[in-house]
Amino acid sequence: MRPAAVATPEHPAAPVEVRRPRFQRQLPQQRRAALIAATIECLKRYGHDGLSIRTISAQAGVSVGLINHHFPNKDELVAAAFRHFNRELVDGLKSAAARPGTPAGRLRAFLDASVSPPNLDADVLAVWVVFWGLYRHSRPIQRVQRETYIDYVQLIRTLLGDVLAEPRAGARARARARARGVNLRLAAIGLTALIDGLWLEWCLEPGNFRPREAVAMCEGWVDGLLRRAPGWNSP
Repeated sequence: MRPAAVATPEHPAAPVEVRRPRFQRQLPQQRRAALIAATIECLKRYGHDGLSIRTISAQAGVSVGLINHHFPNKDELVAAAFRHFNRELVDGLKSAAARPGTPAGRLRAFLDASVSPPNLDADVLAVWVVFWGLYRHSRPIQRVQRETYIDYVQLIRTLLGDVLAEPRAGARARARARARGVNLRLAAIGLTALIDGLWLEWCLEPGNFRPREAVAMCEGWVDGLLRRAPGWNSP
């Protein structure tokens, strides 16, 4: 039996080779995030046909069984992707609207972000269309929509309320809006519908309008609300 080599100043010991595992095990939340990202990528590439579990597993480079381990069914996986997509949108718009400035400036920042990349992107908008199309038939999608829609509409409602209270909006405009009882809830839903319509228009015909034209349309709508407010009386 050969004696173990002893390191000396003249003959240092050879470095010990450390074998690393061939594959790195991912944490459950990391694996779920990767599957959600793969689902969104499939929707961008293949549209509704990309909702196949086999297509998603191929995109993620994992087995179908691993997807079933993390999500009980395809609907729950798609709903998780919808939640992630919604959260990224709302968080990005909140960050844009949180920049220092006047209420009108914060509303402008929100609108600019709404019609700028990544939101005004044909692939991203195509994913929204697929999610919207699934809404009527997927209870998980309906659940996520209710959860996330509240935050989005509340953000718009707050921005509109701040603009309404802004001194620079004009005393007459504020007085008329208050006298007519502007319903901020309905106003927020109205502006949401306008933005959604612009997204759908861009999805169907990219480049049909310029982003600054979209912002001008939204600001014109808000200006009309503050100055005339027809039919926006509170119940």
